[in-house]
Amino acid sequence: MRLDKKVALITGAGTGMGRACALAFAREGAKVALVARRKHLLDEAAREIGSNALVLAADVTKKSDLERIVRETVKRFGSLNVLVNCAAVLIAGTAESHSEKDWDETFNTNVRALWLLSRAVLPEMRKAGGGSIINFSSTLGLMGARNRLAYAASKGAVTLLTKAMAMDHGHEHIRVNCICPGIVETELVADFVRKAPDPEKARRERVALHPLGRFGTPDDVAACAVYLASDGSSWVTGSAFTVDGGYTAGKA
Repeated sequence: MRLDKKVALITGAGTGMGRACALAFAREGAKVALVARRKHLLDEAAREIGSNALVLAADVTKKSDLERIVRETVKRFGSLNVLVNCAAVLIAGTAESHSEKDWDETFNTNVRALWLLSRAVLPEMRKAGGGSIINFSSTLGLMGARNRLAYAASKGAVTLLTKAMAMDHGHEHIRVNCICPGIVETELVADFVRKAPDPEKARRERVALHPLGRFGTPDDVAACAVYLASDGSSWVTGSAFTVDGGYTAGKA
């Protein structure tokens, strides 16, 4: 029970890695506030967790929603110790093919919302004597990729926002780290493979990029998040953890 007596707020908790984090945190004893747009998916996760779950349907791009979910989390559970910023969008494109709408949607969701929510939880973490903010970046927050301009740029911003916040708030015992997943078996990845001209070939080619010979699972990533939320990582801040099956190991 590594997260016993901790309260965690998790965005993107309806599916994929966010949902896996919510379930893993609950198994480790945490009380969890689940945030996403689609309430029915949050309700499904909450049924698995039980009384230690709070469902908060919200749009993370709306500042009023962000302030509300922090307020309601503290009202229900009494404090807030951990924030997991998992909500994100991926719109494929290049400098020429992206529209301004694509760019704005990507940065509003992946960067601006993450910054505003992180800022909103700081006063509550100070009251609690410290806390852990876990941002979801990506291997594309460390390296480039074709047809991923806005996404890679936004995740690069997340990686350095993480490091800057770690320096600003370390003296308050507020730790800030990010996880950089590789290709993980999620709805987003399944949709990408399905839309490829040759789905089986696309999958084989991408699996081959991983020395461990498989895509990741949401649970692989959630295990890292549990560590970063726990007191076992009490001397870890400002770090970017690649959880990618070795995808970036041979890249400079």
